[in-house]
Amino acid sequence: MTTLETFTILSALWLAIAWLPYILDRMAVRGLMGAMANYDPNAKPQSAWAQRAMRAHTVGVEAFVAFAPLSLIAMQRLPGDALPGTLAVLFFCGLIAHYVIYCLGIPVLRTLAFAVAALSSLVLALRLLAVI
Repeated sequence: MTTLETFTILSALWLAIAWLPYILDRMAVRGLMGAMANYDPNAKPQSAWAQRAMRAHTVGVEAFVAFAPLSLIAMQRLPGDALPGTLAVLFFCGLIAHYVIYCLGIPVLRTLAFAVAALSSLVLALRLLAVI
């Protein structure tokens, strides 16, 4: 398995489980039935870190929507190119760092971590277009 494949899978896996911390917080705050209830604007608010985790997860999914198809195209079109694998590592690290930093509530570092992930997608697209 290539680095590109491995880190694309790890990014998808991370996003598949990144909801767990904020759902566990929801259970702690609202109880099991409250956590499974439909959306209620009057429900007891979750912890601040859990609200940030939910937003970080949403942003991560949105970033992955751009990265994943580029990654799949790179797997087909650039099988011997090492740059897409490096970009996948950077995307994954940026994604994880963004989530953790966002949960901790550190604004500037959060944006920089997200920029690493987003720029990885941009550079990958430019590589696929043979611009770089």
